[in-house]
Amino acid sequence: MEEAVKAASRAQREWGKRPAIERGKYLLFIADRLEERKEEFAQLLTKEQGKTLPLARDEMDITIEYFRYMAGWARRYEGDVINSDRQNENIILLKKPIGVVAGVVPWNFPMFVLARKVAPALITGCSIIIKPSQQTPLTAVKFSEVIHESELPPGIFQLVTGTGSSVGTPLASHKKVSMISLTGSTPAGSKVMEAAARNVTKVNLELGGKAPAIVSKYADLDLAAEKIIESRIINSGQVCTNAERVYVQEEVADEFIDKIVTKAKEIRYGNPLVKEDIEMGPLVSKNQLDSVSEAVEKAKAAGAKVLAGGQRADTEKGYFFEPTILTNVGQEMDIMQEEIFGPVLPITTYHSFSEAIVMANDSEYGLSSSIFTENYHEVMQGVNELEFGEVFVNRENFEALQGFHAGWRKSGIGGADGKRGLEEFLITTVAYMEYER
Repeated sequence: MEEAVKAASRAQREWGKRPAIERGKYLLFIADRLEERKEEFAQLLTKEQGKTLPLARDEMDITIEYFRYMAGWARRYEGDVINSDRQNENIILLKKPIGVVAGVVPWNFPMFVLARKVAPALITGCSIIIKPSQQTPLTAVKFSEVIHESELPPGIFQLVTGTGSSVGTPLASHKKVSMISLTGSTPAGSKVMEAAARNVTKVNLELGGKAPAIVSKYADLDLAAEKIIESRIINSGQVCTNAERVYVQEEVADEFIDKIVTKAKEIRYGNPLVKEDIEMGPLVSKNQLDSVSEAVEKAKAAGAKVLAGGQRADTEKGYFFEPTILTNVGQEMDIMQEEIFGPVLPITTYHSFSEAIVMANDSEYGLSSSIFTENYHEVMQGVNELEFGEVFVNRENFEALQGFHAGWRKSGIGGADGKRGLEEFLITTVAYMEYER
């Protein structure tokens, strides 16, 4: 880790002096090479993390597109000329690379999130050190082969492997690291913030979520059931933006619950290397399986009713948990407050739309949320009053690369994607330029 920081620090200054358009050519090469090796990477993603092959291919597609998208910012990000209060003076705000970036990548989307950190770092003139999750390091190691083929100047990209405590925390506390960008759990984010505070290092954190989905009596219930179940079981429920809890209006609760239970029971799961016509693979590890199982058992003990699933699957070898629907849950229960990170969906009811918003906002997290309604007034109220970085209306929970993926409260600090995500990797200098009268 120490050698990686030294190398990245030495190389960054000259890299930052290169024109952005020249740096962008490396990103385009990386994208083209990843496209050539797409199936190789997709197979490795599935073997290493357990996601379905179609999802692994989708992850590679968006990874490739991310490098191309960020390369396109080479001629577009810019500073400002500011009006001065003095005669014969110009004030110029310059955007400069922040320096050495340390990127800590999670196991659930190890290639896409790697791209989220590497691409904006390279285009803005930063060097970057990537630490993949110890559960999914192989795709990052394979990616380093592509970096080598691109002939990127030595030191600009570094890869270190290991645990968060042995590598991640020392990176965050290193005096030569200018920004630490972590995607992971809220406890991991807290540890990184604490370590970074020693040198007042900038942190960029995407952490946990507990995304609410509000289903109004004015909703298309078939659409709501389809999109919510899709947003719950993608990657076997192991996504921070997954729909984690549902609030459905009393008048339509029975009808909606019948529809979503039917869909949950129809979910096909199995070994993704053997079956491609499935929607779910296994959970990533035995620890994750145990965590999901314990959360469901605790909810059942508190009075929750299981309408679908509710247990480990006994028909497959591996860490499979059945798609699960729970009702008779209260707002105060852990299943409605704590992130599950598995294919489990608790559902409760509400009376008025304003009440639903209050219940949705009653959370430590503030990353993603969704609304299902055909009522314009409810859409406007929800978009304005929901305290989340993202609000999805009548669609599944998945963000666009040109948006801004950012959370409130314990879901993070800063964000990624689009122009605003790019600017996380930039720092400013303001020049006051007075000339003779």
